[in-house]
This record gives sequence, C-alpha cells and structure tokens, in this order.
Amino acid sequence: MNVKLGGCLLVTLIGSSAAYAQSSVTLYGKIEDGLDFTSNARGNSAWQLESGYDYGSRWGLKGTEDLGGGVHAQFQLENGFDVNTGQNGQGGREFGRQAWVGLSSDRFGTLTLGRQYDPSVDMFSPMTANGNWTGYIFAHPYDNDNTDYSFRVNNSVKYVSPTYRGFTGEAMYGFSNEAGGFSNNRLYGFAAQYVNGGLSLAASYLKLNNASNATSAGANSSGAVTTDNTFNAKSQQNIGVGVNYTFSNWLLGFAYSHVDIYDPTANAYFTADGGNTQPVGGVWHAWKFDNFEVSALYHFTPALYLGGAYTYTQARLSASTGSYNPKWHQLSLKLNYDVSARTSLYLEGAYQRAVSANTGTQFDYANIPGSADVSSGQNQMVYRIAVIHGF
Repeated sequence: MNVKLGGCLLVTLIGSSAAYAQSSVTLYGKIEDGLDFTSNARGNSAWQLESGYDYGSRWGLKGTEDLGGGVHAQFQLENGFDVNTGQNGQGGREFGRQAWVGLSSDRFGTLTLGRQYDPSVDMFSPMTANGNWTGYIFAHPYDNDNTDYSFRVNNSVKYVSPTYRGFTGEAMYGFSNEAGGFSNNRLYGFAAQYVNGGLSLAASYLKLNNASNATSAGANSSGAVTTDNTFNAKSQQNIGVGVNYTFSNWLLGFAYSHVDIYDPTANAYFTADGGNTQPVGGVWHAWKFDNFEVSALYHFTPALYLGGAYTYTQARLSASTGSYNPKWHQLSLKLNYDVSARTSLYLEGAYQRAVSANTGTQFDYANIPGSADVSSGQNQMVYRIAVIHGF
C-alpha cells in the first residue's frame, strides 16, 4: 500500500472513531409492580395488583451528539406502560412520558421541543416527598398541583439556563396548535432553583388556559394538555415554593403550593358512578387549594431508608349555591431496601382524613391518590408492597 494513502486512511479511521465516540444512545428503563390494599373503596376493602406507583414502569431511549464548541444535540423518547396488562400508559401514547429533541450549550443553556415535563415538575416537585423519593399515594389530594406528574405538556418549547453560582432558571411555553385559537389549551410556566451543598430551594409558576380532555365540548384535542389532565377548566394556575436540606443521614423537606382553578367542569379523580362534579342544583365558579407538606427521610444504611410525610390541604370552593371549605389531613410512611444497585423492595402506607364541607360531591370523602376508589366516608387507608427493577 502506498505509504501516503495508508496514512490518510489511518487518519480517516481514527477521526471516524473519535466522532463515533462523541455520540451515544442509551436504552434504559424501570419496571415496578406491587400489591395494594385499600381499606374503604365505596364501603368495601380492595386488593389490587398495580404497576408503577413510585417509579412509573417505563422504557426509553436517550442520546447525545457532540457538535463541537460545547454544543450538543440531544433527544429522549420514553414510553410508559402497565406491566400487568402490557398496555401503554398516558392515554395510550407510544412515547407518552417524554418525546423531545433539542440543543444544549455549556455557555447558553438548553433548548428542547416536544412533549415534556413542565418547569414546576422539574424544579418544585423534587421538593415534595412524592416528587422525590416516593410516589403516587403520597401525592396531595387529586394531585391538584401536579407534583406527581399527572400530565405532561404537548407542543412545548422549554429553555433551561446554565447554572450560575447554584442558580438555575427554566421557562416553557406549550402551544395550542389551533388556528384562530392561540390561547385555547395553551400552557406557560417558569421556575427557579438554588442548590448549595445540602440546601435546595425552588419556586415555580404555571398557567393553563382551557386545558381539557378530547371528549369535552369545545375541547382542543391537539393542545398543550389533553386526555391526562387532572382538571377541565377555563383557567388554572399553580404556584409552588419548597426547600430540602440534607445533612448526615437525614433529608428534611417543606413544600407549599397554591392552586387556582376557575370555571371547572371536571375532576379526573371523580368516578362516573355517583361522582357528581357539579354541586347539586348549581355550578362551580372556582376551586382553590393550599397544600402544606413536611417530610423527613433517614438512611439507616446506604441501602435502607425510612421516610414519612404529613400533608395538610385546605380548599376554598365557590359555586352558585354558596361557598365550601373542605380539608384533608394525610400521613404517609415508606420503608425502602435496595437489594442491589438495580433492584429495590418497599413497603408504604397512607392514611387520609377528609373534613367534609357537605358539597354533595366526592369532595366530601377521603380519596387517596392511587386508592381503589373514593371512600364512602371521611377516612381511608392504602398500603402497598412492591418491587422495582431498573435497567
């Protein structure tokens, strides 16, 4: 072989190998399944095998390509599924958990487009127990503040700033994609986070206009939030602030969120049978929730921890028939053991007491997220034992 030609070929091969090494695609996932017991589901106890309460069962692909100069192309596709039935989650979507593509810069931050988590989920939710080290049954009533990731955002553009002296900012806009209806089912939000050693602080704001499922009258089924939303309403805003502090073997947390829902027509947690969304003889004007949560987690060993949370939620409900003020107290505990780096076992339970406001709707009864059904009274307990395997 000609020496010059051989040298060129060697350089080309080395260059190709280097370019290939600068790109990566990762296949990953989690599978969770467990046995649940609900003490009161419409007056009956219930045993259920349920998938994905703490870490939703999923598989996904994510990748990055180095474009040079500190710039990277990125993507993520993530499918959620029910391991007991094999069905897709998130309304039957193929990649219902996440589906986005974007560019990141070491200097200027990250810009992504697609179906994504909103800024409050990214930065405020980890200040809560259910958005951090546990899941579904620790969520606030009806997951009213979306800290348990009830919905994702379609048609969204998200920007995350570089971290500067511990501060990171994030903003998102979710388009309605409707001609002549720019604000019909859109979403926008902002969040900021500060991290310094064991201290983490976060604040978030989220605004939704006409979020509704595809079967609602006048619904925009191609908008920012569809089919997996918690509330159908003319307008909704979520405000959250929280703090976590880690020291020694402890994690302590406090979170507060306020949610305003105007002209509501549906609550996804109200079951059809007896689940009157509207008050008898009237219509709702607004639902307002204030959630106060304190939480603590202690690691006995790196593989074993015990965590607990107490949440107090008060609501102010206004309707054409009057005003109502239901309240909920919830105490939750979780014991987790990591059998290996990829497999964990956990036991958790929650007790909720509702203080009825006699609305004539399911607001009057205990209803722990993840329970088999709404309680027939003011008290409800849910217990769960489960296994999680990651790959």
